[in-house]
Amino acid sequence: MSLPANANANANADANADANVEQKVLQYENFINDVLKRDLQKVLEQRDEVYEKISQYLQLKNTIHTLQEVGSQRLKTDVDLGCNFFVQAEVEDSSRIFVAIGYGFFVEMTHDEALRFIEKKTNQLTAFTEQLTKDSAKIKANIRMVLEGLRELQGLTDLPESRRREVF
Repeated sequence: MSLPANANANANADANADANVEQKVLQYENFINDVLKRDLQKVLEQRDEVYEKISQYLQLKNTIHTLQEVGSQRLKTDVDLGCNFFVQAEVEDSSRIFVAIGYGFFVEMTHDEALRFIEKKTNQLTAFTEQLTKDSAKIKANIRMVLEGLRELQGLTDLPESRRREVF
């Protein structure tokens, strides 16, 4: 029993359409995995690095406040020589400190100057983290949009809200 010529043509057209849909699905999946998720990971890592810098500046701020409260000029501390190898050090005059201002540069400042610098720097870094958070939200929205497109291409229904999960 053979199929009429029309049925064979329709079957071939359906097979080609299915192959095209599968190819598009693979392209979108690769775009999500190779581009969007990688971009999201980079933005989140960059934001974490900025949060670490903010943490270090706030730690310095607390140290300066402690030095001001104690009022002593002499200071004993542990200094990291690298690779978590510490030595004890004694500072004769702690009224001026060196503050990392970026790109490997340090500036000698009084406590008040350092506190003003820290305030400005943490405000600047906080604004940058807010921008990175917005960027990550945009990337997550793009991932969700592409996933919705994939769902349409494959003819799937929407997932119930309880089964949905965050992208990262």
